[in-house]
Amino acid sequence: MRNYYIAGNWKMHKTRSEAADLARALVSSLKDGKHKYLVAPSFTALETVGALVKGTNIRLGAQNMAAEEQGAHTGEVSVLQLKDLGVQTVILGHSERRHVYKEDDALINRKVKLALKHGLEAILCIGELLEEREAGKAEQVCETQTVKGLEGVAASDLANIVIAYEPVWAIGTGKTATPEDADAIHAYVRKVVGKLYGADAAEKIIIQYGGSVKPENASLLMAKENIDGALVGGAALKAETFVPIALFA
Repeated sequence: MRNYYIAGNWKMHKTRSEAADLARALVSSLKDGKHKYLVAPSFTALETVGALVKGTNIRLGAQNMAAEEQGAHTGEVSVLQLKDLGVQTVILGHSERRHVYKEDDALINRKVKLALKHGLEAILCIGELLEEREAGKAEQVCETQTVKGLEGVAASDLANIVIAYEPVWAIGTGKTATPEDADAIHAYVRKVVGKLYGADAAEKIIIQYGGSVKPENASLLMAKENIDGALVGGAALKAETFVPIALFA
């Protein structure tokens, strides 16, 4: 039985004091929550938030990391630095990294393997653009991103892999894939994992949905057989919208 996993990606929002206020509210509100939880603040707030969620049922996540352990990489943040701050999970391959900052599958794959090497959980984001969906290529795009993102990843490391399906056209737009559309892609990606690692691995892997998840639609999405949680963007920035998603029944 897969456990629901609700994650909040705060993106480039919140000063340290604002992040601390939100973290305190979530620690208080989610302390009796039955699901798995994560918050991913900006790099500048990781230490602040990390101190507040340490020892609670909320994991500390980072929104990205460099593909190298250390070195002359101006402006990058390394896996060693993240671990030093208590980061447990890193979000990789988010559509904004792919399409705004031009990260390709090979680079994302290097990051995934580096995170796993250092014992971090990796949330691998996949998802198609609107034109790709309209061209009937949604499954093909998601399969390619999954296969290339997991290239060289051992079956023994899959316990530290989460996949997040985020249709790019639904992120921050207010548009949401219908629960049926989302579940169909989740089911397809699960089959892809099955082809790579076997049926047992496919059954166990957590696949989150991301893309305008709100308190109003969370329960409908989570009710679907292949949707195992959410990677929440805008609604994660306020306790009053994130908590109802995190505590959905």
